[in-house]
Amino acid sequence: MISEGDKKEALALIQEACKGGARKRLAAELLGLQLRTVQRWEKNGFNDQRKGSRAVPGNKISQKEREQIMDVLTSSEFGDVNPHQIVPKLADQGIYLGSEATMYRILRELKMNKHRLSSKVGARQRPDAYIATGPNQVWSWDITYLPARVKGRFFYLYMIMDVYSRKAVGYQVYDCESAELAAALITDTCHKEKVQENQLVLHSDNGGPMKAFTMLAKLESLGVAPSFSRPRISNDNPYSESLFRTMKYRPEYPEHPFDDLNSARKWAEKFAQWYNNEHLHSGIGFVTPVDRHDRKDVEILEKRHQVYQKAKTAHPERWSGPTRNWKHIGEVALNKRNSFVKKSTDGEKAA
Repeated sequence: MISEGDKKEALALIQEACKGGARKRLAAELLGLQLRTVQRWEKNGFNDQRKGSRAVPGNKISQKEREQIMDVLTSSEFGDVNPHQIVPKLADQGIYLGSEATMYRILRELKMNKHRLSSKVGARQRPDAYIATGPNQVWSWDITYLPARVKGRFFYLYMIMDVYSRKAVGYQVYDCESAELAAALITDTCHKEKVQENQLVLHSDNGGPMKAFTMLAKLESLGVAPSFSRPRISNDNPYSESLFRTMKYRPEYPEHPFDDLNSARKWAEKFAQWYNNEHLHSGIGFVTPVDRHDRKDVEILEKRHQVYQKAKTAHPERWSGPTRNWKHIGEVALNKRNSFVKKSTDGEKAA
């Protein structure tokens, strides 16, 4: 702490420098002081008139509540789960402990918080846009590489996602890229999901199997409308890209290549089961893809809303406005723009 004598001496030096033509801010900085500090000394003297810290907020959580949150954050069930996943899972159990912001603040205090990078969104114009208002209206599919133990060899995961529900409706691992294999998988998936003629749009990138004659002929026979990304623009197929990113950043993703095709298939099946049945997807209100695909998400979200209303009634001082929005997401757009059209499966455009 600077003594009163030192303050007087510093102020005298600054005033002398200013008489010689120096700027007060630069003179203060040479002495390691802020301009506002010098101005306060000149106006109010050397006694600090500033107010102390504010009183403890009335809506601050208690020590007991803080310990409950810490127990959850460090538990075996939620130890590797971020607050955006924890909050809805607790709400499904009828429990409210605090908001995501509160949990992230505690994680920062415990130095347990992690930064996760997000992908940049391309600024170029997107292709035709489609809106899905229910399951099995718009699908997205792609193929990704899975490393094999033999150098230079790969296995290929074919995966079809429902854009509305984010459910992986069809998937398989093969040892090659093939339009015939892709066409067979899509045919089987359409039959499993009971897709009718002129019901579905299937979006993909511009890869060889996607635009091969075999694939296009099969889609035509199924009454499925094809849709394609622009060449070399991965953001035109964002749902499949996001799915593969989630897959490859899972803690369970193998550190070493797969020994054989069977081991790759077993892992892909395990991942799809987790993704469809356990993963609370942020893009659809933190419900599982299966629950949304089966249209159970409306009831789940309404129950969460009631949990929050009850919590607000018990502690109204903790909310300055409405509770968290658990509203059902009715529409999902593929390649949405400010002004877009929905292309029907017969090739005509409708507003």
